[in-house]
Order: sequence, then structure tokens, then C-alpha cells
Amino acid sequence: MTVEQNVLQQHSQKHQQTLLNQLREVTGTTDVQLLQQALQVSNGDLVEAVAFLTEKNAKVPQQDEATYYQTAQITNDRYISVGSQADTNVIDLTGDDKDDLQRAIALSLEESNRAFRETGITDEEQAISRVLEASIAENKASLKRTHTEVWSDSPNPHERKRMENCPVGLKNVGNTCWFSAVIQSLFNLLEFQRLVLHYSPPARMQDLPRNQKEHRNLPFMQELRHLFSLLVGSKRKYVDPSGAVEILKDAFKSSESQQDVSEFTHKLLDWLEDAFQIKAEEDREGEKPKNPMVELFYGRFLAVGVLEGKKFENTEMFGQYPLQVNGFKDLHECLEAAMIEGEIESLHSAENSAKSGQEHWFTELPPVLTFELSRFEFNQALGRPEKIHNKLEFPSMLYMDRYMDRNREITRIKREEIRRLKEHLTVLQQRLERYLSYGSGPKRFPLADVLQYAMEFASSKPVCTSPVEDIDTTAPPGGTIAQLPPPASAGEQPDACVSAEGSGSGLQASQQQQQRVSIHKPFTQSRVPPDLPMHPAPRHITEEELRVLESCLHRWRSEVENDTRDLQASISRIHRTIELMYSDKSMMQVPYRLHAVLVHEGQANAGHYWAYIYDRHHQRWMKYNDIAVTKSSWEELVRDSFGGYRNASAYCLMYIDDKKPFLIQEFDKETGQMLSGLDKLPPDLKVFVEADNKLFEREMEEWDALQARKLQQEKLALAAAAAAAAAASVAVQPMSTEPCSPDNTAPQHDPEYMEQQSPSGDSKHLQEDTERAISKAAAEHDEKSPEALLNTAMKVEYTRLLRLAQEDTPPERDYRLQHVIVFFIHNEAPKKIVERTLLMQFADRNLGFDERCKSIMKVARAKLELIKPDEVNMEEYEMWHQDYRIFRETSVFLLIGLELFMKKSFVEALMYLIYAYQYNKELLAKGPYRGHDEELIAHYRRECLLKLNEYAAALFETGEEAKVNTGLSIMNDLVVPCLPLLLVDEMEEKDMVAVEDMRNRWCSYLGQEMEPNLQEKLTDFLPKLLDCSTEIKSFHEPPKLPSYSTLELFERFGRVMTSLTMGRTPADGR
Repeated sequence: MTVEQNVLQQHSQKHQQTLLNQLREVTGTTDVQLLQQALQVSNGDLVEAVAFLTEKNAKVPQQDEATYYQTAQITNDRYISVGSQADTNVIDLTGDDKDDLQRAIALSLEESNRAFRETGITDEEQAISRVLEASIAENKASLKRTHTEVWSDSPNPHERKRMENCPVGLKNVGNTCWFSAVIQSLFNLLEFQRLVLHYSPPARMQDLPRNQKEHRNLPFMQELRHLFSLLVGSKRKYVDPSGAVEILKDAFKSSESQQDVSEFTHKLLDWLEDAFQIKAEEDREGEKPKNPMVELFYGRFLAVGVLEGKKFENTEMFGQYPLQVNGFKDLHECLEAAMIEGEIESLHSAENSAKSGQEHWFTELPPVLTFELSRFEFNQALGRPEKIHNKLEFPSMLYMDRYMDRNREITRIKREEIRRLKEHLTVLQQRLERYLSYGSGPKRFPLADVLQYAMEFASSKPVCTSPVEDIDTTAPPGGTIAQLPPPASAGEQPDACVSAEGSGSGLQASQQQQQRVSIHKPFTQSRVPPDLPMHPAPRHITEEELRVLESCLHRWRSEVENDTRDLQASISRIHRTIELMYSDKSMMQVPYRLHAVLVHEGQANAGHYWAYIYDRHHQRWMKYNDIAVTKSSWEELVRDSFGGYRNASAYCLMYIDDKKPFLIQEFDKETGQMLSGLDKLPPDLKVFVEADNKLFEREMEEWDALQARKLQQEKLALAAAAAAAAAASVAVQPMSTEPCSPDNTAPQHDPEYMEQQSPSGDSKHLQEDTERAISKAAAEHDEKSPEALLNTAMKVEYTRLLRLAQEDTPPERDYRLQHVIVFFIHNEAPKKIVERTLLMQFADRNLGFDERCKSIMKVARAKLELIKPDEVNMEEYEMWHQDYRIFRETSVFLLIGLELFMKKSFVEALMYLIYAYQYNKELLAKGPYRGHDEELIAHYRRECLLKLNEYAAALFETGEEAKVNTGLSIMNDLVVPCLPLLLVDEMEEKDMVAVEDMRNRWCSYLGQEMEPNLQEKLTDFLPKLLDCSTEIKSFHEPPKLPSYSTLELFERFGRVMTSLTMGRTPADGR
């Protein structure tokens, strides 16, 4: 076959597939054979083909799907898979006029064909361009967003710096998570990566006809090379793909058709195939060109079948292989169903039959085998698409031997054996069901239990009393008056009757018994015979009858149990046999390893995309979620990809041939040497990446210089303020006669919580503690020198604080808030740090006015001056006091947040609880006693977000413009920016469940009727809510904290904790 014939054949196949897709979309018919028959009858005329199908399916209502594309419109065109059609040529399809339907279909096809003839661009290409254009618009709009929006970059470039050997992410430039998932999956195919990086445009581009494809494909390839080179060697944590998206947008004209994300992958491979085809034809003039894209992603299968009694065989090429999900439990079941279409009995018999059907057998599998999982279907009754959330399992290693043409005969034998086993299995399961659900009524029970119950009934003590004779219906409803027993009937046995003697004592005893056995008086107060059993029993049964019955029931129950066990064992053996049917070595010669899983979370018309990709070098799974690239696991992949759990499930599986390691190995094809980093890049791309890295380094240097200037300005401002305060202090205080060294001024500055400016607040409280310690020391040693008194007083104070630190106190009495040294003791601070801090307490200038206190203060200050720099590490000293300052700030954040939460001021409480958790987490990372109970703070942070979500959703449900805007503002400004904080630690299951609950609440609105403006707002908001990135972006500034004295903070914190305990507000089970 010549090159021209090959190209023509491929074009013919693509054109036929396009016609089939159009017919399927317009008519809603999914039967491929029926669609092909319609095209054959009409000789390729779409209008006649549609007429043929609508005549054939006249009983099937066609209005639902047709009207869907007119009624299921969402005016916001910026969201994936959501489109609207504004057309002046509107035909009313609400009536029963069949001509109107035919005219509408004809008009649709005419418009589609005219557009294709004029531009050479298909509807599906236009559909993709629509979303790309919306993405660019979104990206431009993102430049105007405030810092609370989810797409904004951090102003600090160091936060955007790539960690060593960590993969590079892709920035979401406006609803382009689908682009990121696909591109990252392809980029991590190292053979594909090499092909793109080393692609060079044709040398004679000027001589080539500048057609539509070249205008699109060649610039796109160059931009893709740039993007891939940045993913290889950039120093940025993530890169911006806007250049590639811009070219894709410019390649097509805007369309208002509904866009399918899977079409992007199809078209991307088509564009790359065209670009490589141009290069291949230039490099191999006179020879049949080999297209590396075709060799990498495309395979062939043989279609063997019967059409109206005539056998046929056709070889067809395939790329992404589509699989139906609904009705199947695992990937092999999907493949088995996809490989057989229609009734195939006639394929294996020599008889000519009118039945039609076909089998697919792979003759050549591509190195990269991609399966499309069809998780969306159109609900004719509701008139909208719906997502299939069913669970579908798939293996990490897939053996394709059973689907290969060379194994056709053995596979048919095994399939027949499996079919026979499944038929037998069905019979056994039906038999087992009869044993486990026995009975003829609506309620059924296991037969073994029924026999056991019958045996228990027969073995019960026989009685002669009727179950209704001892109930006196004349008793009042309350049953408070005792009634005389009814007279014994003539047929009753004397020993079974109840005596009525002694109406006084007998009735009293009867009442006491009735009070004790309340189960026997459901309606009235009735007399219970003492020998009446608690359950029914036979009235008359002889010993012989009982013996025979027990013997039979025992034997029958044993037989039933044995039969049940045999059936269960047989069913297990058949299941095991089916599972191992293809486990012999001859059927495990074509192994394919799972390379990537593309996941969608959300509903049919809204959602978020990310990818799990296997890192063969480090033997682990990685999660690529836009800018966030994190380590993952098979367990997380299973949870998010199999479906049936939450709204997330896989929609595309990418397997690679396990016998072709070059697909995922980094090496130079010419030299065979292993390459990494910039060494993988050709010279032109290496220059491009190095230039971008220099720009980023310059950005970081400019940021550092800016921060240094700001820090210097702050220091100068603080120095000026300190000088002004000192001047004011000198002006109001009397001249001191004490000599003072100016060199010792700086070291004497106390931490802010120990400042002693006036005898009030913290100062007064701390001063009183110090004076008590001095008084106690003086009482013990009245004649001691000031230095000895100081040493004794310090010991007394330390002993008091040590006793407080050693007490096992509840949260409402946290003595760490009373004194910094209690905090130090809890966290085992160095002895020198504790001693200096205690000296600072006794060196207070406001320590009292008697001579004893003043002398001790002077000695303490002198000791401080004598401490040499090498004796106490001042950096370490400042670090410990800084930790205590953060601990106090965390306590204030938590205190105010909990107070506001209990007042139901959730909007105001949120930021306090958020920062309380973040600061507390940093403290606990240094030691378990440096912060507060993390679970308690996490509980109220989570509850606050849930309350705000409920409140915002309630406002949205009102439908009133002002309330809707308020609700969405709460979500965008408060809730959504906080979600990454809950998702960053995936071990916190309760946080994960809370996020899922919030998302599900908003996703539930997708299936509801609402005004177009509400639908637009919802589709604009959902991508932000469903973004699964754990990247912490720019955030609100922490709230300004009021100043509390030590005593006030201790008491107020205690009151809040006590109120939580008294109110029994749970904190994760507390």
C-alpha cells in the first residue's frame, strides 16, 4: 500500500467514525451495527440515515435527548462539560409533529457539515476550543482576583520554589485540571517525553503548504516542548501552561457545543500524530514513513463476525479503547463484554444464520494501552446526563493474553467453560437461596433456623391455658385496679388452674408480681399464671410424639446444614476455578502494568480532575493534582479510583507493556547512558530552561532584598519608638543617684509578658508572688545577707512553680498560662534558661519599696550583669521565650475562637480557630507539652466550617440575589480557602469526611431545577470547592489579638474550658 493509499484509508476510517458519532448523538442509538446499517442504506447521507433510524425506532421517544441540548443549558460557559446553544433557527420540538423533528435534525446536520466545509474543523474540535477559550478568559480574569481566590500565586517566590528531585506541578489557569491530568500522565511516559523534547520542526517549513493543521500543530509542538522542558528542569514548584492552552484556543473557532473531556485526549494525540507525520515524511522520502505516535499509542484488532448470515473479517486500528462501566464489577468483565457484540452462537457453527454479531481479537497491542471508562450516561427520563458511580475494580498488572487473536481458540474454549461454570453456579446459588430464605410469604428465614424454632416449640412445657383466657378486657386502660381471676373452665386441669382464695393477700401478691413482670401486660393489668412459659408452647403432646418429632427435626436440621455447607463449598470452588481459569503461564505472556489513572470527582456536568502516576524509579504512586504533587499509595488510589465511595472514580486507565522498559527508563537512545535533569534536554531547550531559572532566581533575590529593606525599616521604627519612650520616661522620673552602665541596658529587656512597667496587671500579680517568696525566705533566715536571701527566695519560688508543674490538672487549670517557668519545666528547658528567667523576675525595678526588697533587686540585677555570653546562649534563651509568646498567642486565639463559637458567631470564630490550630500544630511539632489538645481544636475548627457551610447553603437555597451572594461570599472568602488545611493531613479521617460532606451538599444542587443565574453562579463556584489541591495559598492575615494580663488570661481560659465540659460539647469523643 502506498503512502497516499494509507493516508486515504486512515482519513476514510476517521470520516466514517465521525459520521457514526454524529448519528449516535443525534438519534441516541448506541447499537453500532444498526448505525452502520443506516449508513450503508443511505450511502453515507446523514439525513437519510437519520430518517432510517427514526423510522425504525418510531416507538422510542426521541424528544428527550433532542430537547436536552436546548433545555439543559447553563449560561456560564467557563466550566467544563457545560454548554449552551444560542441559535436563532429554533424549531419547536415540544409537539408531536414528526416533520419538525426531521427538520431539526436536518438543520443540525446541515449546520455541522457547512461549518466543516468552510473551516475544515469538526464539531468536536470546536467543542474543545470553546473550553480552551473559556480557560484563557478565566486565566486573565484570575489576575484580577483577590488573595483569597484559589488560583492566586503566593507573593513569596520561596514558597513557589521546587524541592530537590520533586516533580513539577502545572498551574490551573482556569478550569484546566483536565489538561494537567492528561499532560502529566503523558509526560511521565519517558518515551513520549523523549519524542516531544527531541522533536524538531521540518527543515523546509517555508516550502510546505501553510494549511490549517500546520498553523495549529507545529506551534503547538514547540510550546509543548517548552512546557515539557520546564517540567524536567525548572526550579519552580509548578509552571504555567498558558502558552500551550493559548495555541490550542487560537487553533479553533469558538463553539457553543457541549465538550467532553475525553475528546481532548483524542484530539491531542491526533494533533501530535499529524505533527510527527510531517516530520516522518520528510525524514523518509521514498519510504513508508513511520509515525512514532501511531507506533506508541495505536494497535489493531480483528473484527470477526456474522452480518445477516454472512461471515466477515475486518482489521481495524484503535487508540483509546472505550469500555462500558455500568453492569460490570471489574475491568476484565468490561473487556469481555466489549470484545463480543451481539449474538455470537452462529460464529462458531457451520450453519448459516440470520443472527448478527461479532468478536474483537487484538492482533497488535500498542506499547501504551489506554482504556476509556464510560462513566456518563444520558437519563432520558430526567433529560440530563448522569455520572455512574458504580464500583469498578482494576488490577495493577493486566494480562491481555485472553484477548489476543493468536489465543482465539483456547480463549473460546475457556469462555465456554466459564459460561458452563456460571450456569452451574447460578443453579447452585438458586438452590442455596432456597435454603437461606425459606418460606412462601414475604418474610423468609434460613431453613435450619426454622427447624430449630420448631424443635424449641415442641420441646416447650405444654400448658392448658388459652393465651387469651387470662386477659380481662374489662380492666381500665391504666391497669391500676386488680381484677379477680376468671372461674376455671370445666375442661381445665386442676393443677393448671390458679386459686382465687384470699382476695386481700392474694390480690396484693398478684399486683406485686405484675409490677415485677411488666412484659406480660402490654394493654391492661392482667393476672399471669406462674407456670405460663415466656413463649408459645403446644397444649397437648405425648412423650412418644415428642420423641418422634425431635428425632425427625434433629435429622432434618443436620441434613439441611450439611446441604448448605456443600452448596457453599461448591460455589466457592467454582468461583475459584473461574478466577484461576487464565492463571496458567501460557495465558500470562502479555503483561501490562498500570502507569496512570485519571480520576474525576463530581457529577456529570461539574467536577475536578487529577491523576495518579506510578513512579517506577522510587517504586511508589504519586498524585498529580494541578500545582500539588504529593506521595500517594495504592490504597489511596483504590479509594479514589474504583468508585462506589464518594463521588470520585477513574475515567481513564493507562497501561504500559511491562516487557518494554524503554517506555519508562531515562537514557540516551544514541549513547545508551542514563540521563537526568537538564542533561535530558537538547541544547535549545536547555538554554530556554536556564533562562527561566535565572528569571526565577532574580525574582527570589528581589524578594529577599525587599524583605531586608522592610526589616531594616521596622528596626529603625522600633529604635525610634524606644528612644522616644526612654526620653519620656527620663522626663517624668526623678534623677537616680544609682550609677548605671549604658552597656547593660539592652540585656535587661524583659520578655513582653514579664515587663514590669507599673505595679498593675501582670506586674502586680508577678510582683506579689516574688514578694511572698522574699518574705518567706526572710522569715527563715532573718540575719542573712541580701545575696543569701535572694538565693533562698529563688529556691522558694522555684519550688512553688515546680509543684504547679507537677500537678495533674484538667485543661481549665492550665498553670502554664500563669508562669513561663511552668511552661519551661513541662518542656524540660535547660537549667541556665530557667535560672536567668527567674533572676529576671527578682530584678524587677518595681519590686517594692522596703530596703530589703530593693537590696535583693539590686543583687539580682548585678548577677544578671555578671552572666557571661558563653554561660547562657542568648539565642536559645530568646527562642524559648519566643515559643512561650507563641503559646500565649495560641491560647488567646483558642480562647476567643471558642467564646465566639459558643455565641454562634461562626464567621468571626473561624479565623481564630484556624490560627489556633496552625500555631498549635507548630508548637506540638517541637514537643507534646508545648501546645494544647490538638484534637479539641481540630474538632471546633471542623464544626465551625460545617456550620458556615450549612448557613451558606441555606442562603443559596433561598434563591434571593442578596442572600445567594452572601452565601457564596462566605464560601469563597472563608470556607474554600480553609479546605486545603483539612486535606493536607489525609490521616485525619474526620476532616476528610467533613470536606466530603460539604462538597456533596453543593453537588446535590446539580440535579435540581433552578434559575439560570443561580446555575451560572453554581458552576462558577463548584470548581473552587472541588479543587482537591492541598496547596496552602495566600490566606487571611491573623486577627489582631487583645492584650490580657496573665491572671485574666488564666481565669478566662479556665471559664471557657469549664463551660465546654459543663455543656458536654464533644471533642472527638471527649
